[in-house]
Amino acid sequence: MLVMVVNYFILIICVLLSVAFVTLLERKILGYIQIRKGPNKLGILGMLQPFSDAVKLFSKEQMYLSTYNFLPYYMSPVFSLFISLIMWSVLSYTTGLLNLNLGILFFLCCLSAGVYPIMSAGWASNCKYSMLGSLRSVAQTISYEVSLALILLSFIFLVESFNFKDFIVFQEKIWFLWMTIPLAMVWFVSCLAETNRTPFDFSEGESELVSGFNTEYGSGGFALIFMAEYSSILFMSMIFTLIFLGSSPLEGLFYLKLTGVSFIFIWVRGTLPRFRYDKLMYLAWKSFLPVALNFLIYFMGLKLSLYCVCVA
Repeated sequence: MLVMVVNYFILIICVLLSVAFVTLLERKILGYIQIRKGPNKLGILGMLQPFSDAVKLFSKEQMYLSTYNFLPYYMSPVFSLFISLIMWSVLSYTTGLLNLNLGILFFLCCLSAGVYPIMSAGWASNCKYSMLGSLRSVAQTISYEVSLALILLSFIFLVESFNFKDFIVFQEKIWFLWMTIPLAMVWFVSCLAETNRTPFDFSEGESELVSGFNTEYGSGGFALIFMAEYSSILFMSMIFTLIFLGSSPLEGLFYLKLTGVSFIFIWVRGTLPRFRYDKLMYLAWKSFLPVALNFLIYFMGLKLSLYCVCVA
């Protein structure tokens, strides 16, 4: 038990360090896309920039609002980061860490729970812009969780397991990416919406909401929200790698694939404009939901026909 706890804490420290360097990677990629220079050139390849950002944010003076709900306002960023980090326990190693037999259910529960800190942060700020941002984010997140759950359900019918390790074993011959390219594309776009990334960053729409649900946050609170968002990006990249690219965390290639998927998250931010909100909802309910449902029915029919053949 002690070894398991120690290994989990090492994993969390590695995730937090990765979050710091993903921000540096994002700055470098966006700098090259937009043909401009920035903090990514300062010092030794800009390596100290993430740490200077952390020192700056956590050493800034904390704001005290005149009309806000004290406990939810301060606890929301903490819970947001906590949920983002606890989800990493579904990462199955063969030894030393948790091996959740119902890892997919745990992942979906944590994904749904991530809505509440955003909602409480907007409500507790007592600001109409924060409240609008949180409402938009909640509607967006719930809408795209439906597609994510249905896609996972399709693969659960194939693999007949809720354990991510069985997904890796199932893909030893061929990746799910090549078998179901449309589902992989739908999953990736849904992940962009789930993590509030461009072109779906409506909870933080700068042009109309001025940072959205975290308008009233600064210093440490903003840093925790920021860390939770980037931790979720890395986590979604990891889940994409497990489900569609069939790699085990014990392989060196796994981390290369994870970095590649994270790069695409940033690449999309540098190239695509923001969607209109009604088009975002149209995409979720009129495009992604029918595709996910059709694949689910197809996989159910496939399993049923294989079962009938085996029985016969």
